[in-house]
Amino acid sequence: MKIRFTKMQGAGNDFVVLDETQGRLGLTPAHYRLLADRHFGVGADQILTVRPSSGDGIDFEYMIHNADGGEVEQCGNGARCFARYVHDKGLTAKDTIRVQTLAGVIAPRLTPDGRVTVDMGRPVFDAALVPFDATGLTPVAQGLGQKWPLALSGSAQDASILIAVVSMGNPHAVQLVPDVDTAPVAQTGPLIESHPRFPKRVNAGYLQIVDRSHVRLRVFERGAGETLACGTGACAAVSAGIRLGLLDAQVDVQTRGGLLTIAWSGLEADSVFMTGPATTVFEGQIDIPDTLL
Repeated sequence: MKIRFTKMQGAGNDFVVLDETQGRLGLTPAHYRLLADRHFGVGADQILTVRPSSGDGIDFEYMIHNADGGEVEQCGNGARCFARYVHDKGLTAKDTIRVQTLAGVIAPRLTPDGRVTVDMGRPVFDAALVPFDATGLTPVAQGLGQKWPLALSGSAQDASILIAVVSMGNPHAVQLVPDVDTAPVAQTGPLIESHPRFPKRVNAGYLQIVDRSHVRLRVFERGAGETLACGTGACAAVSAGIRLGLLDAQVDVQTRGGLLTIAWSGLEADSVFMTGPATTVFEGQIDIPDTLL
């Protein structure tokens, strides 16, 4: 079958965007893996699918599949690209849209400077809701937050790290590092991602605090590996840093792919807002087999 697609990127986090507003394509996890493959497909960290409104007050439905073919709850950089896509394609004239995701409703807004701001919802710090199995662990209190000990094994040298656990609609484990350039992302990222204390796996964030309004971040994403940027990871890292008393209410997050701005009041009832770029790279058509294993 022939599929039309749009390749987009937000701070280097890249996506294949598919339009299903006129009908379902009937893709399987194997199809998503092929589309994401950088040698045999288009190449992307995630596949984003635009679907029609699922209810009153909702403009679109937004589906996200990782490069491994698995469906996930949320993607912040993808949400910005989603908003840019539906606006540029004439699917809506609204500057602010309401979008249904597996994690709930989000509201991306196109700003006059060409960037996109997304209401990412409230951060969740309750370990059981992340979800994180804290059985038998004693957290280290800091500020209004907590850091949990996590034993890592299977690496060259067994180690224990301290993590803040946060859900931004998807699970995150954030650890403080002195320098993201030397952080062992490739070595410990897979161990954290698949750690048995995270029953749904987890995104592993490595956070370097430069000052109270500026951080650097690398994220090993669940089902995708390390990406150039992770929007929900930036939201999780900043909200964790604010809870720990280390950051102000608005923070610039420097990722390897670009700059994101995250704002949160510090109140659990308030949403986290993320602002950043969303750019179309190219459009095309790909012929893929109807059936794949």
